[in-house]
Amino acid sequence: MELVECRLAVDDLDTFVAILGDVGDRHGVTVQAFDARYVADRRHLERAVELADRAIDRGENIAHDRAVEILLYAAGRRQIDRALEMGVAAGETRAVVLIDADPTLEAEGDAGTDEPAALEAVADLDAVLTREPTLEFVDESTLCAFFEITDAERAATDASLPTLVRERVVLLEVEK
Repeated sequence: MELVECRLAVDDLDTFVAILGDVGDRHGVTVQAFDARYVADRRHLERAVELADRAIDRGENIAHDRAVEILLYAAGRRQIDRALEMGVAAGETRAVVLIDADPTLEAEGDAGTDEPAALEAVADLDAVLTREPTLEFVDESTLCAFFEITDAERAATDASLPTLVRERVVLLEVEK
């Protein structure tokens, strides 16, 4: 899994999503963009990918598209419209763009699977204003509100906020 941490300027969201899909298709990878305010840390996205792939392997996936399945797990939600809040929107956004080789293509030995080339293609998009760290600045109030983590819950544990967010990701699997 590769990540492009950046500041995006998206004029037309549908066009931007289509471009990401084209990059993914060209390089045999899944590409999903997230508003960085909703991502707790790299492990949050790694866990979402792991669980999405497991659901797909078992035929228990909610979405037909791997990128959307990853988004659902990252958001800890079964409803696509609610999970989309975690994605990027039109305008300028601190973002994290996930690039991950499709395991079904890797298993088949597909020579078209190329994460580094996809990363370069994403980084070169006109919408990427700058590459800059976005995961090191955790927006605690946004994460707590989105993942419904209460002050009482935080006070009752010594677990970090990213750990509590990852717990919500895993709970999606339990709630199926």
